[in-house]
Amino acid sequence: MRWRKIKQKKHSGNKKSAQPKVRYADFKERAMAFTTDIFMIGIPITLIIMIAFGHDRMMDSAGGLDVILDPAEAKKHAPDPLASIVQIILYCVTFVLFWHASGQTPGKKMMEIKVVDANTFETASWGKLIVRFFAYFISAVTLVGFFTGMSRPDKRALHDLISGTAVIKV
Repeated sequence: MRWRKIKQKKHSGNKKSAQPKVRYADFKERAMAFTTDIFMIGIPITLIIMIAFGHDRMMDSAGGLDVILDPAEAKKHAPDPLASIVQIILYCVTFVLFWHASGQTPGKKMMEIKVVDANTFETASWGKLIVRFFAYFISAVTLVGFFTGMSRPDKRALHDLISGTAVIKV
């Protein structure tokens, strides 16, 4: 073998690819995972809130649709702000713990996808995951935020872009 070929083999073996080959999760997989999580995480948290703050008090308060359809009546039956804050904190803690532990909530595990840092494809930092959770609200309010991933090659939604995360296939 010629010296040049030996040298080329030696150097090509030492090269590390700049970015690993990843497959990004598409909108359908992410939506199915999110829907599953709403049931598997949302129902237990709602039950905890109902036990802690009382069923009657929770059922008498206005919901999001009440605010849209009849704002005057919704003001009379405003939700308990403390219950809402505790519920958001419980959601945040639960989702962020799942994402940090394995990158997967139960729904994401079912769909075989996970949340990672968009640059390193490793577990995202606590800060990025907390920002990601609150950026969900921006995506929800704009509604366009959830669909931005459909037009991007990396399939990252608005909350992923804001937090610097990505959802990839395992």
